[in-house]
Amino acid sequence: MIFETHAHYDDEAFDEDRAKLLGSMERGGIGRIVNIAADLDSCRTTLALCGEFPFIHAALGVHPSGTGELTDESVEWLTDLIRKNSIKNGGKVVAVGEIGLDYYWEANPPADIQKKWFARQLEMAKEVSLPLVIHSRDAAKDTFDMIKEHRSFEEGGIIHCYAYSREMARDYLSMGFYFGIGGVVTFKNSRKLREVVEFLPIENIVLETDSPYLSPVPHRGKRNSSLNLPYIAEEIGRIKGMDAESVIEITKCNAMRLFGVDAV
Repeated sequence: MIFETHAHYDDEAFDEDRAKLLGSMERGGIGRIVNIAADLDSCRTTLALCGEFPFIHAALGVHPSGTGELTDESVEWLTDLIRKNSIKNGGKVVAVGEIGLDYYWEANPPADIQKKWFARQLEMAKEVSLPLVIHSRDAAKDTFDMIKEHRSFEEGGIIHCYAYSREMARDYLSMGFYFGIGGVVTFKNSRKLREVVEFLPIENIVLETDSPYLSPVPHRGKRNSSLNLPYIAEEIGRIKGMDAESVIEITKCNAMRLFGVDAV
C-alpha cells in the first residue's frame, strides 16, 4: 500500500465528489494519506477529515501565502490545537505544515512578514515535538538559513515539492530531512529534479501528490489525486534503476518512520 505524504482533500476542488474519491483509495492501493493544512480554516477542515476517514492523518500549519492573517493569539490557538490532537497524545496530527517561504507570488505577504511567522511556526514545532512539512519557492537561501538558525533539523521533516539544486539537497540531506517527490518528476522539463532524485538515497524520499495540484504525466493539467501516485513511483524507479514496488515499499517505511504511524 502507498503512503501519500502531501494532499489537500479539504480543497474546494473536491467538493463534488470528496467522499466517493476518498472511499476509493484502498481499492486504488493507497493506505495512508497526510492531509496538509494551508491556513487556519483548513486546520479545522483537515481535522474534520481525519475524524471521518481512519486512514487520513493531518499536518497543521499556515502556508506562507496565508501568514498575513496570523497574530500571536491565533498562533497560540493553533499550538494548542496541534498539541491536543497530536499523535503523541493519541490524536492524528503528525506534523506541522505546510509552513515556509514563497517569494514567487507578488500577492503574497512581504518577505519580512513571511519570515516572522515562519520563525514562529518553526518554534511551534519544537513546542509540540513534531516534524515539519516545509514549503519553499524562490526562497532557497532564506529557507535554509532559517531552518539552520532555529535548529529545526532536530525535529526533522519533509522538504515538500523539492525544486532546488543537488548541492542544496546535499545540505538538507546532511540535516536528515526527507524530500517530497511528486508529479513534477514526470514532466519533460524536470531534468534538474531528476538529477536530484538520482543523487538522493531512496531512504530519504517520500511520495506526494500535492492534490489537487501538479498531476503527473499522463494526467498533467487535470485535477490530481493520490490515485496517481503509481506514476510517480514508476518514474522514480526508472531514474534509480528500481522496480516501482520497491519504491512504494521503501518510501512507505520512510513516511511511517518520520510520522510515527503504524504499518499500512
